Order: sequence, then structure tokens, then C-alpha cells
Amino acid sequence: MKTEKVGDATFETWTVEEVADAWARNEIVIIDVRTPQEYMFEHIEGALLLPMPFFNAEKLPGQSDKQIVFHCGSGVRSEKVARQALDAGLKKIAHMEGGFGAWKEAKKPYIGTDMATGAPDPQNQQ
Repeated sequence: MKTEKVGDATFETWTVEEVADAWARNEIVIIDVRTPQEYMFEHIEGALLLPMPFFNAEKLPGQSDKQIVFHCGSGVRSEKVARQALDAGLKKIAHMEGGFGAWKEAKKPYIGTDMATGAPDPQNQQ
């Protein structure tokens, strides 16, 4: 995990492995900031959708129970959103390095779409 002090706040960049491990232990909330279309096509099962164009950092819940980790397709949008959250006064926020592309490359489980039926299609399930 990379950390950066931003004033009195901490900005964290997590690897896919760190996110997957914390996710498996139910320690984090994953917020997907991609578009609804990207999310519907494929997403991390259980991740919440909050598209970047609709993001309002001041409306985020506190993190007393679980830390928020943002992700997008490549890590660019999630870093922007995470920095907006810091600017809005959150003291500790994280995003996933490499985004969903890195998640898939690491062979982590996700929900895809069966192109023949349009139905959800679990991928890389173990």
C-alpha cells in the first residue's frame, strides 16, 4: 500500500491483492465510479456503483466500520474521486491501483455478462 499525506488526511493506493484480501474479510466497502453501462457489463460482486459524474464527496458515509476503497477501469477516475473525498474533509480514503483491468488481470472473481442471454455470468469463481 502506498500512502500520501494530504494536509492532515491520508490518501492510500491499494494493490489488487490488498483490496481482494480486505474485501474477503469484509473490512472495506468498494465503490465503483465507472458508468452504469460499464458496471452492468462486468463488476466486482457486491461493489456499490457511484458513477463519477454523480459523485458528491460530501454525501459519503463515515468510515467508522469499513474503509471506502474506490475503483474504476484503470485507476484514473478513482484517484480523482478519492482526492475529491479528501478535499471534502474525509481523513482517510483509498483507491485501487490499476482499477478493474488490474482486478481481471489478477484473475479475481467478478460478475460478467453472458452475451447470448444477457444474464449475469460469474467469472474466475473459486
